[in-house]
Amino acid sequence: MRKAAGMSVTTKAFFSVMFKIMITEKEIYEALCHVHDPEIPVLNVMDLGMITGVGVTGDGIWVKMIPTFAACPAVDFIRKEIREELEKRLSVSVRVERDPSVRWNSNRLSERAHEKLRHFKIAPPEKLSPDAEGNHTWQMEMLTGVECPHCGSGNTYLRSPFGSTLCRALHYCKDCGHVFEHFKPME
Repeated sequence: MRKAAGMSVTTKAFFSVMFKIMITEKEIYEALCHVHDPEIPVLNVMDLGMITGVGVTGDGIWVKMIPTFAACPAVDFIRKEIREELEKRLSVSVRVERDPSVRWNSNRLSERAHEKLRHFKIAPPEKLSPDAEGNHTWQMEMLTGVECPHCGSGNTYLRSPFGSTLCRALHYCKDCGHVFEHFKPME
């Protein structure tokens, strides 16, 4: 822990400010790797590309985040988890804000997230390509022929565009017979 026990409140406050200034962005990002998605627990907020910025202030640290889906019911839970995990690991006050200037899309998923999804038996999303205006869009065709995370076959079909959450679709593999979820490409 960064705070020493047995100090007066004034001394603790002084050392608290001194230690907060010494926290690096790297330490904040490393601590964020311990905050996992409640719906796909193998992924953390860094894997998901949910963090848009971090910083240190005189009275603590701040984190800017974006939800993976506009109507995601887990946003408040994740925000609370970020605050609690960073306060525990870094012993500082943490302010977590939703970043209105950035919209999440599935291209923000790290390559490591794609590997973790496959290992978790969820097909990762395809990369979105920018259109003429530079916007990332997806087509319904992106939900067909999705590679099966169980056997690697592309001989699959879409069973339902909606899975256990709004960001997933259900597919069936004609080769191995597994039904599997697919993290949909999202713009």
